[in-house]
Amino acid sequence: MNLFEHLNQRGLIHNFTPNIEQYFAQAKQKNETPRVYIGFDPSGASLQIGNLLAILLLRRAQLHNVQPIVLLGGATGLIGDPSGKKAERTLLKLDTANENTVRIKKQIESLIDLSPGPVQPIFLNNLDWFSKINFVEFLRDVGKHLTINYMIAKDSVKLRMETGISYAEFGYMLMQGYDYLHLFENYGCKVQMGGSDQWGNTTTGIELIRRKHSSETHALSSPLLTDASGNKLGKTESGAIYLDPEMTTPYQFYQYFLQREDSEVIKLLNALTLLDLEIIAEAQSWVKAAPDKREAQKLLAKTLTIMIHGSEQFEACEKASQVLFSKDPTSLQKLSEPALQALAKEVPSSNLDVASLPILDLLVKTKLCSSKSEARRHINSGAVTINRVKILDEKLLVGPHSFSNTNFILIGLGKTQLHLILKSS
Repeated sequence: MNLFEHLNQRGLIHNFTPNIEQYFAQAKQKNETPRVYIGFDPSGASLQIGNLLAILLLRRAQLHNVQPIVLLGGATGLIGDPSGKKAERTLLKLDTANENTVRIKKQIESLIDLSPGPVQPIFLNNLDWFSKINFVEFLRDVGKHLTINYMIAKDSVKLRMETGISYAEFGYMLMQGYDYLHLFENYGCKVQMGGSDQWGNTTTGIELIRRKHSSETHALSSPLLTDASGNKLGKTESGAIYLDPEMTTPYQFYQYFLQREDSEVIKLLNALTLLDLEIIAEAQSWVKAAPDKREAQKLLAKTLTIMIHGSEQFEACEKASQVLFSKDPTSLQKLSEPALQALAKEVPSSNLDVASLPILDLLVKTKLCSSKSEARRHINSGAVTINRVKILDEKLLVGPHSFSNTNFILIGLGKTQLHLILKSS
């Protein structure tokens, strides 16, 4: 199976140029190693889960004897892609763009095979060539070959014509088109891949190469991943889901995928994992036979959390999830240090800095209750728990003895309000 066939089988093809299927098939028959590139602009300090599909396209290329070129947009990131944007982006400072470039390069390196060989990835930064091009040269070598009529017909520009688009963002497609030309001329790259929102920019490069060299090149886009409501994957009310654990905790990352709808989960297993189709087919049978068990979602969350954050963090997230959602006191036993750290990031936490404290005072101190009288009412109604055990004694003292064999206690109020008390060192 060649790369095109693999992507088609997984439902990862949205648009493609004529003859690309034959190009990959012929390369496989001749035992050649074609090159394909995907660009990543450093518009933020971390890639998001929407970028994960593109990174895995590069990994899939390697698995099908295609050498990936990872193009870091040190120059294009300074302008900003207008695709899908209703207004002008805020321009990045050069230092910020450079810092972001270093960070996202490390993220991509962690997800593809860096081993020496015919499919070892090539990392390039388009700032390296754009910083050497003067404006007149660029207009003569690039701008001369593309008409305004051609450019304003692109969706990325057309959608902004009413609200306004700057000359800088208008010229973004010329820069991306030149990237393809540069990679074609210097690296023999004949395929660009990316999201379907990049189709207009991608075909600009193909047109530029055709006009300058009368050569055929190719492009392939993958569908943008959306949730059950049609929103772009990873865009939540509380913000984007990032690959950087400092920007989105591993637990939040794990929970995001654990909560995907049944209608989404198989599509995501195909797009964001390298699991065999047989395993995904089995997961689909789980969804149909016992959707309430959410086994497919558990597989998705586990696979992606291990991929991005590692096995230890996955186990910590799983344990923390059990503590947060289980009423079983035994779920707190043998909680590992990573799991405790994960839990402490997700629920309010504090230290018990006195020898002992009455439970009424503790409920107020932790802000689970606004007053002692409110705390007393909740205790009498059976709504207060310590380590998932109901507390009915309003005169209870909480102190070192409360920690038993652990270095924490979990105070609960009702089903959802929790506070973690960490044992003072």
